[in-house]
Amino acid sequence: MIIFWAAAISLTVFVVAVLVRTAFSAPRSEPEAAKDIEIYKAQLREVDRDVERGVVSAADAEALRTEIARRLLAADAAAQGQEARAKGGTPPVATLLAALTVAGITLGTYLAIGAPGYGDMPLAARLESYEMRAETRRSQAEAQAAYLASRPPAAEPAPRDAALMAQMRAVMAERPDDARGLAILARNEAALGNYAAAITAQEQLIAVLDAAAGAPHYRDLAEIMILAAGGYVSPEAEAALRRALTADPTDGSARYYLGLMHSQFGRVDRTFALWAPLLEESPANAPWVPFIRQQLPTIAELAGVRYVLPEGRGPSEADIAAAAEMSAEDRADMIAGMVEGLAQRLATQGGPPEDWARLIAAQAVLGNQETAQAILEEARLVFADRADALNLFQRTAIEQDLR
Repeated sequence: MIIFWAAAISLTVFVVAVLVRTAFSAPRSEPEAAKDIEIYKAQLREVDRDVERGVVSAADAEALRTEIARRLLAADAAAQGQEARAKGGTPPVATLLAALTVAGITLGTYLAIGAPGYGDMPLAARLESYEMRAETRRSQAEAQAAYLASRPPAAEPAPRDAALMAQMRAVMAERPDDARGLAILARNEAALGNYAAAITAQEQLIAVLDAAAGAPHYRDLAEIMILAAGGYVSPEAEAALRRALTADPTDGSARYYLGLMHSQFGRVDRTFALWAPLLEESPANAPWVPFIRQQLPTIAELAGVRYVLPEGRGPSEADIAAAAEMSAEDRADMIAGMVEGLAQRLATQGGPPEDWARLIAAQAVLGNQETAQAILEEARLVFADRADALNLFQRTAIEQDLR
């Protein structure tokens, strides 16, 4: 008890001394807080642009806006204080009296309603409140309905695609135990934005496979659910993610989405614990790497962790120097040659979905929209039974304005 009061009195004296010193000090010559305000405003605009590009989900964007807004308010308050000091500010004697008044009110209030001798709210209680938020969050059906009501209508598929899908649905209605057919049906329904039908098909596939269902099947189910809910990870999606990680603890997509779920109800410490090692272990072309690199610094700060992003894997200094010395025509020829080489390799040897996505994007950037569209359609056929690949191709198509 004596220790508590000694610490409280010492802290009060320290605060009063700081206030008095500030009152007698000259104002800073540069309005640092004003600069901070402009930075935070720019960060808010950048978040909006990231949402428009599809780089950040609506849920993550809201969390980022909240944190940036908090810092913006703090910077604004600091800027107002600097302006007041620049104009003469509060007289030092008045500041001293105000500081003593605040100290007196604080002490009186604590004696009236405080609890001397008792600690702060225990960490266990705070963690329990987080867990309660996780347990009472919206179900998949609720989140799915809310997102469906808020999003614009999905684009109508091309007549040929619509006819093929109608034929596939009719065939699968007659062959409900065809695992391969169910996998293809789920992927194509998801690619068209028919998420409810895709979830039904994927759940039916898992039921047909029974004990043979593995990590990719549960991960794909979770990913379709998350897409259907606009980026929100529901309890049902979480259950599918945990089934996937039980089967394969190294599954990168499942680890990313589970970290996203923890961030959505405040357990950013768990998000950091999942994402930091995942970023270190992942190849540079893994689809989740750009999202983690963008969000992890903020996640680390909110979790109270000092963290520096690892250097991204990119071209060597020699490659950069050589490209810098080229003329515009030579650089264009070099890029075209690289694209042609990638196209030939995929046509003759095949390759992972990430290489197909890069080729599609490269052709679109070069202005070869028809070629990019043809490669996109071929890639969808090659990887028709892989939800992760189809989702990657769908994101690429949206970014490059393809169908």
